[in-house]
Amino acid sequence: MPPPAQGATRFARVRARLEAFEPRPGWRAWTYEFLLFGFKQGWACLFGALLLTLLLGTHYFYPADAGLARYDFLVIGAVLIQVGMLVFRLESLEEAKVILAFHVVGTVMEVFKTAHGSWLYPEANLFRIGGVPLFSGFMYAAVGSYIARVWRIFGFRFPGYPPRWTSWLLAAAIYVNFFAHHWLPDIRLGLFAATALLFWRTRVCFTVWREERWMPLLLGWFLVALFIWLAENVGTFSRAWMYPGQEDGWELVSPAKLGAWYLLMIISFVLVEAVHGRGNRS
Repeated sequence: MPPPAQGATRFARVRARLEAFEPRPGWRAWTYEFLLFGFKQGWACLFGALLLTLLLGTHYFYPADAGLARYDFLVIGAVLIQVGMLVFRLESLEEAKVILAFHVVGTVMEVFKTAHGSWLYPEANLFRIGGVPLFSGFMYAAVGSYIARVWRIFGFRFPGYPPRWTSWLLAAAIYVNFFAHHWLPDIRLGLFAATALLFWRTRVCFTVWREERWMPLLLGWFLVALFIWLAENVGTFSRAWMYPGQEDGWELVSPAKLGAWYLLMIISFVLVEAVHGRGNRS
């Protein structure tokens, strides 16, 4: 791979050194590639991991009688994480723009969904819109941050990608259905079918180290949705938000939520594709 460009993130320089390492062929090389894959995935998850750490830390250690509400502390903490990642060049400005878009899209959905009782934020705070504390938008931004970063780190390309307008139309229909199903029939089964029809031949090709690997894009989306569902369980365990039925104590988030996160992945992917996708859909 070429050396990192001038002004690249700090990770790009670390990655270049790791990729230059030459283990012995055979199982050592395979093991090294696997570990390198894990390291790169962990780095791509940095924003979300720091945010989850903040949620758990405040759940266990934030004083109940503090003058600043826990949710407001989370807002300030999330902003500082974002600023720190830019200042220390752990994230590019282009990635920050994607995160901002996710923050806006997610906050709009949160305001609507909490107003209709889909979930709730039980604690009082100052920095909020309706029933939604402003830190909630950063949870969607964490998804955008991961996709934008992993896209660049692994050099994604997508053989068999359908016409761009079809993916935008599908993402728009998914987003509208998240709102409209409260009054109109829920068309998510049709959206799943449309997703499979459009992307069943699409592969995501990625390079961990020396060779390019691939998997079906539909499978890749499911794996990310599963990871987000696990992270959501951490969030509800920390009492950052609650679903109906969790008021009297934590319980596992319904696996049915995996479907919702899978559809959200389509929206997430299309938003990031608008930034990273040009020229990468061979």
